[in-house]
Formats: sequence, C-alpha cells, structure tokens
Amino acid sequence: MAQDKIQEKLAKASREAEERDAQRRAEKLKLGYISLSDLSVQVDALNIVPEKEARRLMVAPFLFRDRKLDIAVFDAGDAATKEFLQNLAKENWQITVFIASKSTLEHIWSFYKYIVSDRQEIVGRIDIEKEFFEKLLSELTDLEKIQSAINNFDYQKFPTKKLLEVILAGAIANGASDIHFEPEKESVLLRFRIDGLLHDVVENIDHKVYEPLLGRIKLFSNLKLNVHDEPQDGRFSITSESRELEMRVSTVPAEYGEVVVMRILDPSAVRPELNGLGFRKDDLDIIEKQLREPNGMLLNTGPTGSGKTTTLYAFLAKKSKAEIKIITIEDPIEYHLAGIEQTQVDPEGGYDFANGLQALMRQDPDVILVGEIRDPKTAAIALQAALTGHLVFSTVHANSAAGAVPRLLDLEVRPASIGPALNMVIAQRLIRKLCVKCKVPAEIDSATRKKIEEFLEKLPKRVNRNDYKEIFMFSPKGCSECSGLGYKGRIAILELLPVDNNLEKVIKKDVSEADLQDLGIEQGMVTMQQDGILKTITGITTFDEVEKLTGSMRW
Repeated sequence: MAQDKIQEKLAKASREAEERDAQRRAEKLKLGYISLSDLSVQVDALNIVPEKEARRLMVAPFLFRDRKLDIAVFDAGDAATKEFLQNLAKENWQITVFIASKSTLEHIWSFYKYIVSDRQEIVGRIDIEKEFFEKLLSELTDLEKIQSAINNFDYQKFPTKKLLEVILAGAIANGASDIHFEPEKESVLLRFRIDGLLHDVVENIDHKVYEPLLGRIKLFSNLKLNVHDEPQDGRFSITSESRELEMRVSTVPAEYGEVVVMRILDPSAVRPELNGLGFRKDDLDIIEKQLREPNGMLLNTGPTGSGKTTTLYAFLAKKSKAEIKIITIEDPIEYHLAGIEQTQVDPEGGYDFANGLQALMRQDPDVILVGEIRDPKTAAIALQAALTGHLVFSTVHANSAAGAVPRLLDLEVRPASIGPALNMVIAQRLIRKLCVKCKVPAEIDSATRKKIEEFLEKLPKRVNRNDYKEIFMFSPKGCSECSGLGYKGRIAILELLPVDNNLEKVIKKDVSEADLQDLGIEQGMVTMQQDGILKTITGITTFDEVEKLTGSMRW
C-alpha cells in the first residue's frame, strides 16, 4: 500500500512537471496554454485531422464552430507543425493554437476510437446529373408512372445504372422510406413502403434484369458480389447538385434469389419542430414544461419506424442553444443536426452504447441523447446520468408508455432509481393522414355520434373540449396527388405519462404494466387510441387507421 502511494505521488509530480514545461513553452511563444483541467473535447473536431497525422505531428484539434478551429500542439516551432497549420489556414480555417503537454494530447487522441464517420464508410457513390435527376423527380410522381418507366426502359440504349437511378428517383419522388426487391419463381417483385405500408410497383422484373441490378447495388454498397447464401449489410450514397441521400442496404438469401431492402435516409431533410409532430396543445404544455427541467430522463417508446427518433430530435432542437452542450450516441446517425455533437456506435471498435455513454459523460454535457437503451449497463449509466444533473433523452422498446417501467426492470435497473430519474415517458405510433386534396366528408350515424359525445365527456380536464365542439369526419377517395391511395403522409398518435410522486411510489420490482396504465389514466393520461380518435373527429385520419395501430375501439 505504501509503495502504491509513493508511485502515485511520483506520477503526480511527473504530470505537474510536464504541465509546467508546457506552460513555459506557451509563454515563450506567446501562445495560449491548455490542460486537462480546463479541456472539453468536441468529438466532431477530430474528423478534421486523421489520427495517424495528428499523432505524427503531435497536434490535436479539440473544438470548432463554423470555420474557427482550436487546436492543441506540442511544439508550435516545429517546421512540420508550422507547415501543417499554414495548410489549414489556406483551407480558410481561423486557427487558435494552444500549447499542450503530451498527456493532454494523449487524452484528446483517446477519443479517436469513438469516431465512426458515416461518410467515410460509404464506399459507393452514385453521382446523378442534376438535370436528369430533377427530371425524374418531376415525372415519376405516382406508382403507375414509375411502373411505366421501368416496363418501357430501353436496355439497349441505357446501362443498368440508369435503371437503378429511375427506381431510386421514383421512390424519392413518392416519399418512400424503403425499396424492396423480392425474387419469386418467374420474376422479381418491386415494392415501395410509403407511409408505413408496402405497395407493389412492378410485379414482373425479369431475373436476367435483376441479376445485374443486384450486382450494381452490391458494388455500390461494398458487399461481396460472390456471396449469395448469407445476409449482408452495406450502404451507399446518392449525390446530385441538389441533394445527397444515404441508402442503407440489406440482402438476405431466399428461395428464388437474394431479397434486397434499401432504406432511404436524407440527413438534411429533417427539421423537426414540436408543433408539426402531432402533439395537441395540452401535450405541448406538458412537454415544454419537461424540457425546461435541468435534469432527469425523457423516454420514448414504440416499435421500429414509429417516429421515436424524429420526436427526440425535435426535443434536441428545442433545447439547442449556444450555452448548452448537447451530445448524442446513436445507431446509426439518421439525420445530421447543426450545433449538436453526434457520435455513432461502433461495436467492432469497442464503442457501444454503454462504454460510449461513459466516455461522453467525461465531456461535460448538459443534454445527452442515447439512441436506445437495450442492455443493463446502458440503462444503469443513463439513469445515473439523469440523477446527477444531466437531461437524458432515450428510447426503449415497449408497447405503451406504462410498459417502459417493466422494461427497465427487465434490464435489472433498481426500482428505487427509476422513479427519481424518470421525468416522463412517451409512447407513439405513426398513423396515415387522409389526403387533403381528395378526402370526402363522411356520414356520422346517430350511434357513432353518441359514442363520440360520451367519449369527449370522459376525457381528462386538460383536453380543451372547445376544440371538438364541431365534429368533422372524412373518408379516403384517391387522386393523382396521393397516387390513388386516399392517404398521404403520416402523423404521430401519442400518449404522455409524466412521472409524479404518486407514480414514483408504486414503482417496485413486481409492478405491472396494467397497474401503471390504470394509475396514469386516473391521473389524466390521454391514451394513444384516444389521441387517434381526436385526430379522426378533426378530419386528420380515420377510425380504420386508428384500429390498425391500437386495436378495437375501447370507448
């Protein structure tokens, strides 16, 4: 024990001497000095200089905003370092140089292992001529036009790459989130997922056409061309002068060939605002109050594709200010948000949600977004962060707001930690909206009207009944605007469960989802189905859509 204390004192003395040396060098060169004690590393800044180059030159970028860059260096008088800084200046960086010790540089370099650059991983890139791409987007405005373009494609005149561009442009023009290629015995089926539902686009793509198309997709996605009997995942980007999109690609072997699903992501498309997500006025009042809290956890629940990420991004946008530091850890980064430090998990590199969150805690954040709580260690660290002065946003997979608590208990979180840490749980689904161009008024029979009136009477007091004095219900029709579907776009139906003292008292090891749901309703929670009914009687959606997502009506 005494030997350990001696070693500790010697190490401390060595570090102090190292820092004094760095201070002397900074004073001699009339430059700023930076040390671990007053250092905050902005993870994105590390992307500016590759790790190998940073270590060779003994430099470390640690903060940037706009084109202003703060960089720590060991020896600003070194010729190679001077040349490096001059080159950065030529690239229009406004550089502030700080002298740092080797220990400080090593600390900054240690964060390189947490960086996964989406764009560096995208090996393939389809560069589409702007005029051609915009022409496709303006022409392929419904599924019939896409079908015609594919069926009449001139294979003698154009290469397979152009066919892929037609399919991609058609999907984007119609707001598809996913493209599916499904091989069958005689041909290949092409389908688009639009507003959550799959639609057949072309049923008879020849296998001879699909094979080179599949090869092209694999080539762009950096997948193995000669592997057909095991799943593969990859990605590529689509670039034109007007936009850049990212495609996440998954291939799976099936009976008649490889099934391909491509997820379309537009990192610049989302500008989430709370007012546009489907929250009622009384919901927004609760959420804005919760967002003013300095610490605690806001959880969002729902299945994959239910809009959880978009909602949490809207919360981040609402909190984003120059004086607040916001950091995220995601899998993957779906959309890029200005002014927010976003990191992506990399399990192969040892950067998962748990140890990534531990690393981010050392960055002195005010607000943290954890893409998903999926294991006990992440759950424990996230709740501890919420209990120690941080505002934490995250998601868990649960069917309802009340279901989030049993899910946390399944992840071995101590019941005594959940109540004090958890501020609110949201559950949501995305429901199709009626097409505003073609929806038609629907008849409301007397029995339905009576049910609606009784339903409105039973709603919590916080819901403003004056908003529902007049009932407007519509039915889908179909037009060119919505490709004949009768629906266009989606909106969230939600339920909010604030965690107050009453709820905190009942959270224990064996608490059930049903008990928490009943208590939430007693305290004024509006359920997802009730929110769906309110959106139906104001002409946004239909009872059929509400029942698809929430089950039979429970008036």
